[in-house]
Amino acid sequence: MKIIVMSDSHGDRRKVEAILAKHADADLFIHLGDGEREMHALLLSNPSLNGRLHYLQGNCDSGFLISGTQTQLVLTLPYGHRILAAHGHYYQVKFGTARIVHEARELHADIVLYGHTHVRECRYDDGVYVINPGSLGCPRDGKAPGYVVLDVSESGIMPNPVIL
Repeated sequence: MKIIVMSDSHGDRRKVEAILAKHADADLFIHLGDGEREMHALLLSNPSLNGRLHYLQGNCDSGFLISGTQTQLVLTLPYGHRILAAHGHYYQVKFGTARIVHEARELHADIVLYGHTHVRECRYDDGVYVINPGSLGCPRDGKAPGYVVLDVSESGIMPNPVIL
């Protein structure tokens, strides 16, 4: 299963469109928030993305443009894996990931996806993959914008950070 994870595009529709086009074969797309305007426009112009694209509300989003927008998402994947995805501001991820990792463990998730900090992270924490794709719109880690290709298979989980 191929999952594309992106976050914090902050109005840069062009980058989101390029990622969607490059990975048209992906099973799922997850945008972790702060990109409501461009995601709304993309969903209107590409109805085929409905069901394959999950959008979570970020702290800079109004929550009015995309009907049914959630602040977090729990997905059960094949091969016994489970994702907790959130923008991260409700878990105060700018001060660390302990709260969101704890929540993942409570929900029996082995993958945590979060944004908000605009800083890439990809690490394994005692049974939980902790992944932040960074920011498409304005990275704060001194690196180019990026996203993550997450491959989930019978063999395991392989997060692959991609620099634009």
